[in-house]
Amino acid sequence: MSEIRLAPKLRPEEYRTNFGDINRALSPGAALAEASRCLFCFDAPCTAACPTHIDVPAFIKKIATGNMRGSAREILSANILGASCARVCPVEVLCEGACVMHGRGEPPIQIGRLQRHATDWAFQNPVQLFAPGSARDKRVALIGAGPASLSCAAELAKMGYGAVILDRHPLPGGLNTYGIAYYKMTPEESLREINLVRSLGVKIQCGVQVGHDLTLEDLEADFDAIFIGVGLGKTRRLGIPGENLAGVYEAIDFIEEVKSKPFAEIDVGRRVVVIGAGNTSIDCATQARRLGAEWVAIVYRRGESEMPAYHYEYELAKQDGVQFLWHAQPVEIQGNAFVQRLVCVRTRSGAREASGSFRADEIPESRFFIETDMVIEALGQDPRSSFLEKLPGVQLEKGRVVVDPGTGQTANPKYFSGGDCANGGKEVVDAVADGKRAAAGIDRYLRAVGPRPPGL
Repeated sequence: MSEIRLAPKLRPEEYRTNFGDINRALSPGAALAEASRCLFCFDAPCTAACPTHIDVPAFIKKIATGNMRGSAREILSANILGASCARVCPVEVLCEGACVMHGRGEPPIQIGRLQRHATDWAFQNPVQLFAPGSARDKRVALIGAGPASLSCAAELAKMGYGAVILDRHPLPGGLNTYGIAYYKMTPEESLREINLVRSLGVKIQCGVQVGHDLTLEDLEADFDAIFIGVGLGKTRRLGIPGENLAGVYEAIDFIEEVKSKPFAEIDVGRRVVVIGAGNTSIDCATQARRLGAEWVAIVYRRGESEMPAYHYEYELAKQDGVQFLWHAQPVEIQGNAFVQRLVCVRTRSGAREASGSFRADEIPESRFFIETDMVIEALGQDPRSSFLEKLPGVQLEKGRVVVDPGTGQTANPKYFSGGDCANGGKEVVDAVADGKRAAAGIDRYLRAVGPRPPGL
């Protein structure tokens, strides 16, 4: 990137401020006061709204009575990644969005921050909350070390099964470690939860690529069931001229760089354009600004009302000074070896498509240019089809693994799946819920199969 106009590096204290935690922890007094606001509903809509069905009134009641260990156990029993979810869950549309306080004209209970308060306490005051179950003679391999596999493995370990997670990355955690904006959750916060999973006896082997270092045949011979939790693949490309110029990034690669390198070692252009308007686009745009980019814009072919990003993410980006260019369709990236400008055409809303969105129709002779030093494509991720298609007897639909929604079992009864590779790309908490369901499904399957033959 030597020829690209780079933003000046910031002072160390500026990086610390820019990437500091945006959801500050509650003090003990503030947590107690907030917990006391809860009505402890018997038929709690907040619990129903949580994909992992954490008993929200129960864990908040324990905070209110000073039982922090019990509160953390209540949360982590239902969601072993409850500390991560407290930081990254879209609580505004899940538990807090369902809070009965809305009907009283009052602010909802700060469930996410209370959940963080309890789980942080557990990590700061190490106590044994769980123990592995009595050992059984069955072993399960889990491919991918993201939230779905971690959740599934933890549940299996509590039942006594041997669980081995295999992942191609140097560190486990999937998107929790590599793909969530730094100011929401640091890699260290992701890894401390993984140590909790390991404490149950789960083994995690990183730097292992199934299909290269190990074959599926090897796994089938050594394990009694296999869980597929490989997530999604690379960011989709636009397919326009100039995408191979220096300074064009895929969103996931950019976020991974921010999560894995010192901030001062990350180059960012003075002017940055992010293509797409989902939550990942927001993460890219805000992090580019916080790295020192002087001007950042999100370009989206539809209008503001059709933006996929959550409203609170949109507000965060605006607070960071990110510009939004609506009804703009990129058609070319121009430059001499490195990015210099993005060429777009104006669009207008056309007929409604099957997805429910309005088609973005190009307006003739509306071509315009955006001077930029860096382009980040954030158009969603493709499925990992090249790997998934090799799974024996496993059916795919539009690149997703087809599973029984109640058990996570695939058409090949020995294979189970969950997380983004099966649900198409949802929240961390949805992946955790998938992993829990699959663990219960694997347990039923292995009980039905019976004991392993002697010598195996």
